[in-house]
Amino acid sequence: MGTVSRAQGNASTRDVMARKIIAIIGSYRKDGIIEHAVDAILRAAAEKGAETEKVRLIESRIEFCRNCRKCTQQEGPQRGACVHRDDMDELLNKIEAADGLVLASPVNFFGVTAVTQRFVERLVCYACWPWGKPGPSLRLKDRGIGAVLVTSSAMPAALGRIFTRSLGGLKRAAQTLGAKPAGTLFIGKAALREKQDLPQAILDKARKMGYEIAR
Repeated sequence: MGTVSRAQGNASTRDVMARKIIAIIGSYRKDGIIEHAVDAILRAAAEKGAETEKVRLIESRIEFCRNCRKCTQQEGPQRGACVHRDDMDELLNKIEAADGLVLASPVNFFGVTAVTQRFVERLVCYACWPWGKPGPSLRLKDRGIGAVLVTSSAMPAALGRIFTRSLGGLKRAAQTLGAKPAGTLFIGKAALREKQDLPQAILDKARKMGYEIAR
């Protein structure tokens, strides 16, 4: 499994069933804009007493989906068993145990990154699609948890929301995992410099989202 970082609220808060928030990051840059935004969200959630965990997909061993559909054959609400033996099963266990999600990926070629898409395709295990049926149905309808969606683009945010597909891909992933989008953070003009700071307005919004998802 990839490197995981944790942050926790104070001891008195943890004693009363602290909420667990997990962030899945599909960026290739460990110290880039996407991770800075996610860190701001998780710090705010931790301030409200949440336990937080951050997973970088580039550090996880996740195989390509074979489209064999073995995981879709069994009935019931439990996710189907995948033929791969990699880090995905452990990651999905963590997600299912969480009270809130952060799904983050920058825009690459108008969509999410390839490592994010690999993760998303493996979510087919949450679909029930026995042979002979015309289409799949989702196993998880609504788990009662929220998901904050984070993306960035070289375009201004207003144009990026129109001309890129990253937020749509992250939204579908959240819904497949039984979560409802609780907020979106689109960071525009994210490729002006090799390393650039987040605008204060974005940090403030990220902080607000962290507070909200920890409630």
